[in-house]
Amino acid sequence: MLVDTKAESTPTPAAQPVKRASTIALFVFVVLAWSLNWVVMKMAVHDVPPLWAVTMRTGLAAAVLFPVLYAKGLLKVPARTDYPIVLVIALFHMVAFAALMTVSLTYVSAGRAIVLGYTTPLWVAPAAYFFLKETMTARQVVGSGVSVLGLLLLVGPIGQGWNAGHSVLGQVLPIMAAVSWSVSIVYTRAHRWKSTPLLLMPWQCLLATAVLGGLAFFLEGAPPFKIAPVALLALIFNGVVGTALGFWAMTVVNRRVPAGTAALGVLATPVLGIGFAALILGEGFDGVLLCSSALILFGVIVGTSARGRQS
Repeated sequence: MLVDTKAESTPTPAAQPVKRASTIALFVFVVLAWSLNWVVMKMAVHDVPPLWAVTMRTGLAAAVLFPVLYAKGLLKVPARTDYPIVLVIALFHMVAFAALMTVSLTYVSAGRAIVLGYTTPLWVAPAAYFFLKETMTARQVVGSGVSVLGLLLLVGPIGQGWNAGHSVLGQVLPIMAAVSWSVSIVYTRAHRWKSTPLLLMPWQCLLATAVLGGLAFFLEGAPPFKIAPVALLALIFNGVVGTALGFWAMTVVNRRVPAGTAALGVLATPVLGIGFAALILGEGFDGVLLCSSALILFGVIVGTSARGRQS
């Protein structure tokens, strides 16, 4: 899975189906990995403070990526022109999004946090329109609107999500996380890449680990020295699959597809996340959650199929 992706160029007609298939495969991997990611992280924060949990998983990702790339002869210091993308992805996605989502898991269910954390299209669509000059087809507008309707249904009065102080905080945090992620998605599309996503990944993880570690020490005190086996396995999954492989794959996808399409596509993550949370954590289903998930999935199908026919 850890392979070097050369700088993106216009593919030949014969290579286009292969590139399209690899993009779809990477997108499917991201959705599966990240839908499990937050369910598994919910298990980790039962034993490890949230900021230390996300610090450990990001540090583990760096510990995996550095020796692997070094062994393959691919470890290089980023070019100056790639410093901005290293900073943006590390600070807005790996730090802000991951930290806000992880802290929210201590207040609300994993299913609800996952759904709210993926309200990203609310913020990506207008940002991509104004900053990237990306247009949206009528089907994409409809798909985005239906998905957003499903998300709003969950946080509205009928969703009973704003009836306690901790519940309010637990829902504000993942929405803030979604806004942070949208910054990363839009800038990833705009940046002129010198290196590849994989070669920049260890440096992004290293920077994110340093920032997260400082925040964790300041806000949560010293790190835990004894971690239960279940929490340790959860952190390993998050570090290797959810962070090292997941962030790399998503960065490749962000480079290949329009920002609005990327944001719509990852909305399949909360749908699967709700199912995994019910099966693994026993959170169960309710009518509002199921209806919201159905609207989200329908919007994803409508929006992404429209772009797929144009590519």
